[in-house]
Amino acid sequence: MVEYLFAGFSVGGQYALIAIGYTMVYGILRLINFAHGDLFMVSGIIMIYLSASLPVYISIPLVILLTVLLGVLIERVAYKPLRSAPRMSVMISAIGVSYLLQNFVLYITGGLVKKYPSLPFLGTRMTLFGIKDKMVIFVTPVVAIVLMLLLMLLIKKTKIGLAMRAASTDFETAQLMGVKINRVISFTFIVGSALAAVGSMLYFTKFTGVSPTAGALPGLKAFIAAVFGGIGSIPGAVIGAMFIGIIENLAVALDLALYKDAFTFALLIIVLVVKPTGLFGEKMTEKV
Repeated sequence: MVEYLFAGFSVGGQYALIAIGYTMVYGILRLINFAHGDLFMVSGIIMIYLSASLPVYISIPLVILLTVLLGVLIERVAYKPLRSAPRMSVMISAIGVSYLLQNFVLYITGGLVKKYPSLPFLGTRMTLFGIKDKMVIFVTPVVAIVLMLLLMLLIKKTKIGLAMRAASTDFETAQLMGVKINRVISFTFIVGSALAAVGSMLYFTKFTGVSPTAGALPGLKAFIAAVFGGIGSIPGAVIGAMFIGIIENLAVALDLALYKDAFTFALLIIVLVVKPTGLFGEKMTEKV
């Protein structure tokens, strides 16, 4: 049972790094960035192609940089022109970007599943607490929690963090008070994209096949984690992701692996019915 709990925390940590991106963008723009899971997948594809011709220690920072640039480009091209448009228009644009990324990867890979490279240290097998598995299983929860704490520190203690909190509380008033909204939004996408890149390295080190739709299910589960924890809350997203990871792996332990995804989606329905704002979400008052 202990090994399933470790695996649950590991998968939860991977979901958490994606879920933070969802919750940060929603907190400021009130936008569900449905392309975020596909950005996570594209990051995996970039690593595969870069590592084929470059040393891994060069590929890793390059992957993070290219993923960040792609995330910022998506915001500038697909979301920024629609900032004053109805939310439904922006949501449709996000879905369009999602399918665009999937079809682009389908074109360059021919639809074949690509094998993710073995990253040094993370792919090493070790034994801890009687559990023998890849190092990534034990490292992922620690990485997710440390990055969450650093991000919370940045938001609480820095000028850009203050601007992010102001924009999250009242977008229009923050603009009137001189907050550089474009800079805040770009920074939000930079952080979210960088975390997605780190999450892809951890995820695909364990699940090594990368296909055009490889980001769809992890992205959807990360979104459910963000909703469960209270979308807009970074600690809520991490706690929600860890909970979902544990639930999934307990289902495997109970020989219900076939239904583990059903448990996740059932959880979403229950949360939306019982507490629509999630565990740590705040009730929002819509202005007319």
